[in-house]
Amino acid sequence: MSYSQETETCLATAVGAAGLSAAELSEDLARTAPALARLRAARAAGSLPHLTIAARRDDLPAIEAAAARLRAACDEVVLLGTGGSSLGARTLQALVGTDTTPRLQVLENVDPVTVERLLAGLDLARAGLVVVSKSGSTPETLSQFLILLAAMEAALGRAALAERIVVVTEPKDSPLTRLAREYGLSCLDHDPDLGGRYSVLSVVGALPARILGLDVEKLRAGAQATLDAALDAAEPREAAPALGAAVAVGLAERRRLPMSVLLAYCDRLDPFVLWYRQLWAESLGKDGKGTTPVKALGTVDQHSQLQLYLAGPADKAYTVLTVEAAGQGPEIPAALAAEAGLGYLAGRRLGDLFAAAGRATAETLVAEKRPVRRIHLAKLDEESLGALLMHFMLETIIAADLLGVAPFDQPAVEAGKRLTRSYLEEAAG
Repeated sequence: MSYSQETETCLATAVGAAGLSAAELSEDLARTAPALARLRAARAAGSLPHLTIAARRDDLPAIEAAAARLRAACDEVVLLGTGGSSLGARTLQALVGTDTTPRLQVLENVDPVTVERLLAGLDLARAGLVVVSKSGSTPETLSQFLILLAAMEAALGRAALAERIVVVTEPKDSPLTRLAREYGLSCLDHDPDLGGRYSVLSVVGALPARILGLDVEKLRAGAQATLDAALDAAEPREAAPALGAAVAVGLAERRRLPMSVLLAYCDRLDPFVLWYRQLWAESLGKDGKGTTPVKALGTVDQHSQLQLYLAGPADKAYTVLTVEAAGQGPEIPAALAAEAGLGYLAGRRLGDLFAAAGRATAETLVAEKRPVRRIHLAKLDEESLGALLMHFMLETIIAADLLGVAPFDQPAVEAGKRLTRSYLEEAAG
């Protein structure tokens, strides 16, 4: 395993009445067995793309061809998408940063000022687009696309667009597929059975990953290792996602903790926490159930949120996510530190401070009787990130089973979409 998970400090032996008893955790772990059995059966049958995508390689040649075409033609690629169509790409981009060739920009929102600024700074002669919409009818993404499509056609001419624009959508008739046909744009298929928030290992994440030069095979291999370890475990306690789900749901139901804080001590995992927030909220928030996921970043939120976490309402469960940092980074000049009266920093590296801060936060929360799970990565790369992504997808699916909700739909969201469209139709009429 490329990560470790510790849940002992979520137990009553560590945090008193806020934690689960050993018997309660055992009961909740036993309740995960049916979900694990169904996942094993789905894996064997190949009936759930969430479980088969990690082993796929047949889709990679088409993805690589599209990525290579964009890398050759463009200095900058703009990815249009929102929610599950964009958060996975942002999570993967954080592995390499923004100083890449070509540069990748992810345009998620329809704030007019943001879009105007992007257009003003975009060299259309060397720009490309990746348009991601599972349904092919997402109004935000289509609005962005229509604006950028018109601008690129005016600057380059229609004939040049085929090598600059790639569409990712379901293989069905939709506004997006109709536009793609009209303009002769290449389309990569979005699996109709794979919801956006679970799609990061598919073409939705793989295409931007290859544009950025990341190794998709390693990403999927890490995910596959986590999947196999979980589903081949002899008992639920040995399946890390099942243990995580049992702890999360147990604390929510038995201790009435309505919020789940994911505190990452790694800037490169900040977009991952946003990805997790959508996954957890949209999958579990149904029928009055679920917990509210809270995004936090160490050490930044030690100075903005930790006071509340330690001395505010005891209504949160915590996961502290760390990546090995000790001994890494620039060294703090010993003489300057000593002169400033900071002897404890003299000769230390920034990674030493980072690692100590993460450990101290977790231990301080436990001392204040807050339940804390710890997840640690020895390093952050494609393989370990793939493992982490699969862990949380499985944990979410198992948690949904424990809560008695469907993990793959989001019916409440559709009402807002319909109302938005009706307002626009009224204004046009």
